[in-house]
Amino acid sequence: MIYKSYILEQDVNSIDEKIALFYGVNLGLKNDLKVKIIENNKNSEILRYTQDELLKDKALLENEIKNISLFEKKKIFFIENVNDKILELIKEFEIIPSDRKIFLFSDILDKKSKLRNYTEKSKECACVACYEDNEMSIKKLINSRLSGFSGLSPYNINLIVEHTNLDRSKLNNELDKIISCFSSKNILTEKLEVLLNAKVNTDFNKLNDEAFLGNKVNTNKLLAQTGMDNEKNIFYLNIINQRLEKLRQINNSNKSTIEVAINSLKPPIFWKDKPNLTNQAKKWDKFKVQKMINLTYNLEKKIKRDNLIDKNILIKKLLVDICSLANS
Repeated sequence: MIYKSYILEQDVNSIDEKIALFYGVNLGLKNDLKVKIIENNKNSEILRYTQDELLKDKALLENEIKNISLFEKKKIFFIENVNDKILELIKEFEIIPSDRKIFLFSDILDKKSKLRNYTEKSKECACVACYEDNEMSIKKLINSRLSGFSGLSPYNINLIVEHTNLDRSKLNNELDKIISCFSSKNILTEKLEVLLNAKVNTDFNKLNDEAFLGNKVNTNKLLAQTGMDNEKNIFYLNIINQRLEKLRQINNSNKSTIEVAINSLKPPIFWKDKPNLTNQAKKWDKFKVQKMINLTYNLEKKIKRDNLIDKNILIKKLLVDICSLANS
């Protein structure tokens, strides 16, 4: 049985089946659903396992499910990191006591996955795809979590969206900080920018834009002026890769013009970013984009592998290379 994740966000108890599989890349969504399951089963005992633990000791789950006493709480089982290897074990527990439920959590499962296919088609199981959030769903979460706060202007909402990069896990962390910081429930823009470290991020975005435009003068100037956090180098790489991905999508689009291709991108491009992206797309063909994707991929591996290197210097050199390639 297939369920839509947005429906379960409203009412996770709508799952009637005793076994439910949650799969996909959206870790934040899966964590939110876990919290909702726990909140709706406050009087239940929550038992957590990994697939490896249960495959090593197959009697472990069976004993917990079948062990019933008159004074026992309802049991909820969370099983993490599952894949097709657990399918045969799960089939054994399709019919379980009414006060037991099993929730399986997995990363990406393709259409050929036996576990995914089985839970989608079985009348005894539920299957929930947890896809990436888009701008609309992120804004909905912001409005929901910050309901009752004044000062939640479109600018401040967009500031939070841009800062969290459509990452629900990061969004939840930042919203917790915002709720704690603005205890008066009045959000002040300047204070919010400081809280989100928005100035550093904005400055890096300006530097990134000038490099992709091939503007050597402004790129060199901003390289000297922009403060960079040595702990955020993967974050900076992600910003660069996001721009490369947008340029790749534009190059692969069959739209009549660059402007039309940009307007069709998902998630939508913020209006203030469209002029820069339009000019960048005129300089970056698919060969340049692919060459730079290869460079950023190799640099990310190097940064993660070697803790002793000066990561800021490597990021700045990458931006110089981007600027040079834009003009080639």
